[in-house]
Amino acid sequence: MARKSLGTAFVLSSLLVLLNGCGRETPEARSQTQAPDEKPAGTNSPRPAPDSAKAVADSKTEMILIAAGRFTMGDKNEVDSRPHEVAVSAFYMDKFLVTQEQFQKVMGSNPSRWKGDKNPVEQVRWSDAVRFCNKRSELEGLQPCYDTNTWQCNFDAIGYRLPTEAEWEYACRAGTTTAYFFGDNSAKLGDYAWYEKNSGGRPRPVGQKQPNPWGLYDICGNVWEWCNDFYKVDYYPESPKQDPRGPTTGENKVLRGGAWRFSEESARSGYRYNENPGYSDVCFGYDIYGFRCVRKAPSEAVR
Repeated sequence: MARKSLGTAFVLSSLLVLLNGCGRETPEARSQTQAPDEKPAGTNSPRPAPDSAKAVADSKTEMILIAAGRFTMGDKNEVDSRPHEVAVSAFYMDKFLVTQEQFQKVMGSNPSRWKGDKNPVEQVRWSDAVRFCNKRSELEGLQPCYDTNTWQCNFDAIGYRLPTEAEWEYACRAGTTTAYFFGDNSAKLGDYAWYEKNSGGRPRPVGQKQPNPWGLYDICGNVWEWCNDFYKVDYYPESPKQDPRGPTTGENKVLRGGAWRFSEESARSGYRYNENPGYSDVCFGYDIYGFRCVRKAPSEAVR
């Protein structure tokens, strides 16, 4: 299924084919007025791999323990988000989006359009995020989760991976049942998120807004967050009740949370979006896509 139109948000091209590592600029971005105090930059050339001992320290970031529990997943106002009960096992989630500084130190390059050490890394494909997860795991002596030949995730591994769609929504909702984790009225969204009405036309440094009730910053707004799951419009009715991990195959991967140039509607806790993952030479790395990592946690952690 094609990505959903977001009304006031721009319409993304479904097949933007660029050379891997190129300086990317979407047609929408070219037509947008740039903020006077910040200009987009082309992609940095890859740098030599960082010193391993230093990279280990740089790869580490604060994580929040998300204890196991149950919740109602979905959004009754969306055709692809039928509400249903889901149980999620415990996991750790990055407190902040992965920053450009962190990505650069681990991977030796920074693909972002809007340069800034504390800005979220963007213009990353799903496959770029997966490679980062594996490299971060290796630097810390943890078992990587992904086989980059098959792109399959080993959920039993103790390394870093992308959250499942269920994990992401469970963490975002933080025990709430309303459209947003702060209520049903979007009037307060600006206290928690960067979106089209307050971003000034660009991504912003992480951690500047208030966190959700479980201490996660920028869990809505700023950049869309890649999830591990393939997207399927009618997946929810067939989804298992315990730790759903999405369809086994598909064309697009799920993204969640909204972004700096999208409307408040896309920042709802149950809102789904999707994009081509860009496995190899072609890339679909718009300046609205970022991510955060998760890890397994003790199963006895319950909420």
